[in-house]
Amino acid sequence: MTKLSIISVVAASCALLLSSCKESDKPLLPNVSGKAGEILVIMDKDDWDGNLGAEAREVLAADYPFLPQREPYFSLVHITPTGFADLFKIHRNILIFDISPDAKGQVLYQNDKWAYPQCLIQVSAPSADSAANVFSANAERIVSTIEQAERDRIITNSRRYEEPSIPPVVSKLAGGSPHFPSGYKVRKATDDFIWIADDKQYSIQGVFVYKYPASSIENFTEENIIRHRNEILKANVPGPRDNTYMITNEVATPDVRFIRFRGRQFAETRGLWDVYGDYMGGPFVSHSFYSKDGKDIIVLDGFVYAPKYDKRQYLRQVEAILYSFEWDKEADNTDDKDNK
Repeated sequence: MTKLSIISVVAASCALLLSSCKESDKPLLPNVSGKAGEILVIMDKDDWDGNLGAEAREVLAADYPFLPQREPYFSLVHITPTGFADLFKIHRNILIFDISPDAKGQVLYQNDKWAYPQCLIQVSAPSADSAANVFSANAERIVSTIEQAERDRIITNSRRYEEPSIPPVVSKLAGGSPHFPSGYKVRKATDDFIWIADDKQYSIQGVFVYKYPASSIENFTEENIIRHRNEILKANVPGPRDNTYMITNEVATPDVRFIRFRGRQFAETRGLWDVYGDYMGGPFVSHSFYSKDGKDIIVLDGFVYAPKYDKRQYLRQVEAILYSFEWDKEADNTDDKDNK
């Protein structure tokens, strides 16, 4: 071996050693504990029983929107500061209320402090009343931060255990695709409609992907979105008997809001679905957005049927699939039409 070769090998070995040392500097974190949708709330018992606890419960345990039965947005577990042992520090979502005379009124957000992937939020204030005010003023961001942490965990698992046969089918219609975990299968595919579902004995989680021509600036009104939804589902999603089909529940008026998420814009629609002429039903959530060329409206429409079970986590899992949508790489440089 030449001298130059020896030097090169030694240099490479040193670089690898230094790299390994840098990696080892990072502590290995345990996986998070706790149930999906659960938050550990660290707060004095007197505060938990008082106005501060009531404010936290009103925000975090409010009814999850558009479920057939009442379920809380998050499940809360109260722990006092003295009881907050190491065992609890690896929980998936932790909300700490730090109340002391010298504390500033602020909210701090931190990821992966004691476990991975962990969401840690700390509300600091000099008194319980001021803590309630700080929490209330930041409630929307606190809820959305924990909600996104829950979604990101689901998306990570969907990527890790992805069903590789589905994205190419969806991309032909939509120019991109969400990430579907194993268990999902394509049940129907046409040029403008795809039905993808994970059918189990007592539950169904599904996503419809469809498109229709963009027509006007009113493309994303609730009336227009639901009209197209009903027309397309009637034609493509039959019920269990003749002359039955999926429709949108008319009693609970769907809610539409506009969301900007990681470079994408879409109209999110939440509501309940029924089967015309039958008793089946459940929640749905959809994302509607322009195709890359702006000629069509693309819809990702997720639904849940689970009559024997609570549906919050089923719907969160389906919703996370919608949020995982990515444009095909060859289309990434094309200007979005969502600014129309």
